[in-house]
Amino acid sequence: MGRGTREFHTLDKDLQRVTNTERAIMHSARPVFRLGIALIFVAAATLAATEFFAGQPSASIIAAGVAVAAYLALSIGANDVSNSLGPAVGAGAIGMTTGLVLVAVMEVAGAVIAGSAITTTLTEGLVGNALGQGAATAWMMLAALLAAGIWISLATWVNAPVSTTHSVVGAIAGAGLATFGMQAVNWPAMGMIALGWVASPVIAGLIAAGLLAALRNRVMDRPDRVAAGRLWLPVMVALSTGLLGAVGALAWHGLEAITILGIGLVAGALGWLYAHIRIDRLIRMEHGEGLAMKRLLGLPLAATALVLGFAHGANDTANIAAPLTIILNSTAEGTGGGVPHARLVLLLAGLGIALGIVLFGRRLVQMVGSRITRLNPGRALCISLATAITVLGFSSLGLPVSTTHIAVGGVFGVGFYREWRDRRLAKSRDPLPVEERRRRHLVRRSHVRTILGAWLVTVPAAASLAALLVWLSRL
Repeated sequence: MGRGTREFHTLDKDLQRVTNTERAIMHSARPVFRLGIALIFVAAATLAATEFFAGQPSASIIAAGVAVAAYLALSIGANDVSNSLGPAVGAGAIGMTTGLVLVAVMEVAGAVIAGSAITTTLTEGLVGNALGQGAATAWMMLAALLAAGIWISLATWVNAPVSTTHSVVGAIAGAGLATFGMQAVNWPAMGMIALGWVASPVIAGLIAAGLLAALRNRVMDRPDRVAAGRLWLPVMVALSTGLLGAVGALAWHGLEAITILGIGLVAGALGWLYAHIRIDRLIRMEHGEGLAMKRLLGLPLAATALVLGFAHGANDTANIAAPLTIILNSTAEGTGGGVPHARLVLLLAGLGIALGIVLFGRRLVQMVGSRITRLNPGRALCISLATAITVLGFSSLGLPVSTTHIAVGGVFGVGFYREWRDRRLAKSRDPLPVEERRRRHLVRRSHVRTILGAWLVTVPAAASLAALLVWLSRL
């Protein structure tokens, strides 16, 4: 190799080092870029609210409330998207970027179309006696927002599995008690909400176990699984889309029951038709039965992810919209200013959650999706579908529930069903030692204790923190 050739070779290596350095800088700057966009969203929302209420004495309360609400919305979007999108991405049913964008759109749609019922429960239903007190009510809700945000941040820092819904409800109750006393909280409504928290994971577990039993009986244990999948998997897609159409129609008040039922049936029929056509195409493309079944299960997983995104938007946006709506209504009553329409507040909350999904949801979806689908796409489908059905059902009743805890309930239901099925099949074999039976438990009992502990701690902790903030504000 001559001298000139060596010089060119050295120059190429130097240029390659410079290129690698630039790529490393760009890669390290991505989190900062995403954080910058999130801060711009918080600042823009706060600035818009300040300009709208410019010149009013309560502008500072409104600006602080909008800023904390925007932060909560981003946090919810970043943390909860894995519940809906993780299984579908892990199964290869939908691409990461496409899935994030579609679920974000469904979140906004769920917030605007079906989020008002939960918002009403958390405002008029939970602390209706404390409304209409002007600045005192506004300070109460600002303390609740701050307490919920601080508690969720602390729990995230120590990796504690807490619920945003539980945190917000507890903070609202604690702030109401500290501000107006025992009469501020509607205790029967609080009891109904707590009953929904207990019942929803149990219902999700039963639905997930039933769906897994049906999937095994009708598809997975059949001699020709591909043919069975062609027959029954479109039914699961139809169930998802039909429920989505019915809940969306139910959210628009004034429609008769027969109309809501008709919209649900039409949506289900369209979902069945699309799934049937798509599955036939997948069967023609795939030659191996195992690969074909994975792709077949991926289609209902993708449909369920979108439905669950809508359900999450319908339920969890109220955690932001309810306190913010009370703040805006209270300051308007005290100052005579105008208040944006309720759907605009829901839109702000939905956009914040959607932005949190797109900016910060990728890493968590990759982690959760790979872990779930490596185990079994069929079980992931049953858990996702049970979660979507349960969340949509409770949303239609106006009850705020935890999407994460419902998904965990579905996981427990599937695990306990598999344990029961293994014990039933093991009756024909020799009994195993006690140690081996414990080792074969498919549901870790410690996880049950951890989640129950989080449920018991979150509400009183958020309530106490909100009451402390109210006390400090009086100083």
